[in-house]
Amino acid sequence: MKQNTKKQDTEDKLRQGPLSDIRVVEMGQLLAGPFCGQLLADFGAEVIKCEQPGIGDPMRQWGREKPYGKSLWWPVVARNKKSLTINLRTPEGQAIIHDLVKSCDILIENFRPGTMERWNLGYDKLKEINPKLIMVRVTGFGQTGPYASRAGYGSIGEGMGGLRYVVGDPSTQPSRMGISIGDELAATYACLGAMMALHARERSGVGQIVDSAIYEAVLAMMESMVTEYSVAGYIRERTGPILPNVSPSNIFNTKDGKLLLIGANQDTVFARLAEAMNRPDLATDPRYATHAARGEHQAELDGLIDEWTKTIDLAPLQEKLNEAGVPCGLIYTAPDMLEDPHFKARNAIVDVEHPDFGTIKMQNVAPRLSDTPGAVRHVGPELGQHTDEVLDDILGYSKNQIATWREAGIV
Repeated sequence: MKQNTKKQDTEDKLRQGPLSDIRVVEMGQLLAGPFCGQLLADFGAEVIKCEQPGIGDPMRQWGREKPYGKSLWWPVVARNKKSLTINLRTPEGQAIIHDLVKSCDILIENFRPGTMERWNLGYDKLKEINPKLIMVRVTGFGQTGPYASRAGYGSIGEGMGGLRYVVGDPSTQPSRMGISIGDELAATYACLGAMMALHARERSGVGQIVDSAIYEAVLAMMESMVTEYSVAGYIRERTGPILPNVSPSNIFNTKDGKLLLIGANQDTVFARLAEAMNRPDLATDPRYATHAARGEHQAELDGLIDEWTKTIDLAPLQEKLNEAGVPCGLIYTAPDMLEDPHFKARNAIVDVEHPDFGTIKMQNVAPRLSDTPGAVRHVGPELGQHTDEVLDDILGYSKNQIATWREAGIV
């Protein structure tokens, strides 16, 4: 009996999540705002996504592969959310949001500054309705400043924030990351800001605005780039697979034609690598004995290591380095992830039921909480799937009223 009770408690925690008492209204579309909503929903928040009737978020159509004409990105970014169709450009739609905000903790939007105000949904108006409301605003350039009114996608923020300049090979033009990292960073910082605002609300009793700009989220990740220039006049350049003056930390070739990442730039770790290479003398050689010295002789040292790795097949090389305590690893693609025993042991990828595709795989929730973990409860909803639930069960509107609004294209 005790075992059953314990199992039930665990299942309850998994189902509810640590944010299960938080209600979120998500507006906006594409990625910068919705990814913030995904993070909150992953940990149990009730996220009500507002979408244009008959149209929905363009993310429903985005993605490189679209079996049956349906996006494989939407099931991930909209997972765990509810879909409410509502025309925010109408007075009736705006009034519905005013009612919904009364019981809402967080509102997320990623429109251009001024859009919400034009729709009678600015923070000044909404905080009159609910002084505890936290409004998360994700934009390209922030809510203030000379660029605030400009259109700004993630790629523009990545360029302005400094990331694009340092990504890629030095022989080519600046590259991109292959994912929408600017949008996702801004959304992650927006989520962090929402959590801090919730904590502050516990003490103050009032909400506030979280202003997350894409370019600033990218800038926040740029380490000491600005400081290096302001103090030493140094401008970081594109360096391909290495970081200047950090060695060894590179991709190396193996005997069987594979590639292996090795990171051994810390003094003690490099000494272990030297032992594994049967070259303990390298750790005391003045050219390689310190981090600074290895940086000065980066190309030379990486060449020595590559000559050694080319004499060993990948599997025994990895085993040797792991036994020596030298960080190393492969460059994974999706098939590698699905076969890796560590991914499997930690359930890093989960199976989720989809109404069209059957069982689909996607990344699990991160980070992991020991007592109140998040969970993927369902894939992104169908357009308007929860409209009646929100309007009837939550807001108490009559079925006749809902039918009238639906006929008028308001919901």
